[in-house]
Amino acid sequence: MKLKAALGYLALVMTVSQTATPARATDIQWWHAMSGELGRHVEKLAADFNATQTGYRIVPVYKGNYTETVTAAIFAFRSRSQPAIVQVNEIATATMMAAKGATYPVYELMRDQAEAFNPSAYLPAITGYYTDMAGNMLSFPFNASTPILYYNKDLFRAAGLNPDEPPRTWPELGAAAKRLRTAGAVCGFTTAWPSWINVENFSAFHNIPVATKSNGLGGLDAVLTFNNPLMARHIAQLAEWQKTKIFDYSGRATAAEPRFQKSECGIFLGSSGTRADILANAKFEVGYGMMPYWPDVTAAPQNSIIGGATLWVLRDRPREEYKGIAKFFAFLSQPEVQATWHQKTGYLPITRAAYELTRQQGFYDRNPGTVKSIEQITLKAPTENSKGLRLGSFTLIRDAIEDELEQAFSGKKPAQDALDAAAERGNKLLRQFERANPVQ
Repeated sequence: MKLKAALGYLALVMTVSQTATPARATDIQWWHAMSGELGRHVEKLAADFNATQTGYRIVPVYKGNYTETVTAAIFAFRSRSQPAIVQVNEIATATMMAAKGATYPVYELMRDQAEAFNPSAYLPAITGYYTDMAGNMLSFPFNASTPILYYNKDLFRAAGLNPDEPPRTWPELGAAAKRLRTAGAVCGFTTAWPSWINVENFSAFHNIPVATKSNGLGGLDAVLTFNNPLMARHIAQLAEWQKTKIFDYSGRATAAEPRFQKSECGIFLGSSGTRADILANAKFEVGYGMMPYWPDVTAAPQNSIIGGATLWVLRDRPREEYKGIAKFFAFLSQPEVQATWHQKTGYLPITRAAYELTRQQGFYDRNPGTVKSIEQITLKAPTENSKGLRLGSFTLIRDAIEDELEQAFSGKKPAQDALDAAAERGNKLLRQFERANPVQ
């Protein structure tokens, strides 16, 4: 009896121990490039998903800016220490597509893991950027943004401008910026991401090509054509405004953003996805508008194109991680999750359902102007010139463009000469990429 009782007690202890110590969740590394307010929102997304189940734990790891994050993932893959998920900016899409064998296309992942996935549920302006020629989604749209116009309503009032009417055209923008300067502003307007906004999106909004082959979407043998008369006129005008700081160049990437937050510049052209940081730091009432356009261009305004990044899945991770990734992507696609992300950050809702839910919740009514990014990117059906870009080595090409824009803004080169030099440098990079990635 004593032996039987002891065995019974041991069995009870083992049962309790197993109940009290569940199997450990599978960790899934997610390398990302979001800092500040956006980084905190990323951490919350992961925590919210982790709280919905016990089998998987998404572990976000900040790896620096987009270039640093992608570079870190490439080096990690070579040493077989790569993460399962990496956030990659939109201009590196062609590079990721060329890395055959290293990535696990999202449409295959969701199919293999039997998770519901309907590409038609996502906004076409977003999915078109990240699909192959057959329409298959290769990466998961995450933080999709587009450039919009921000303005300081307090400075508008001080300058005698209507705080409820943002400038719509480039002539209107120049006139408003001049009034702001006269009223004492350090600069009238400035811009973040000089190439993305003033070359890539400028071209889409005026329905002119950046390159042949549907801006590279149709093949690797695309040729850059942004050194056209309209672009030259636009850059020349910015350079002319630079002389009196109606326009004031502030640097690359997001270098201009703090100047707007500190009320140095009354108008700022920047990513819709920077709204969270602006609202967290600005001490004034923020207004929103669409990108300006030249009114004598009959095709304008067309539609803007996206920036931001997607989530790419890397191969050669344990099989169990992929099941968790598919569940995480299904979680991110939920209308409630997407609507909250959109409302908190300013990034676009990636699904129609998230947009409709945000509208039904009255967010756009309570926050006038916040719908501008969606209205702008869906203003007209995309054309061959306004679907987006898919050009190899475009990170380097963008560097070349911005090198030459700086020459124009500083008065060291005429606008046309600067654009011609940027196109020549960029085309050399395209040909190198084409040779390194022959069509199979």
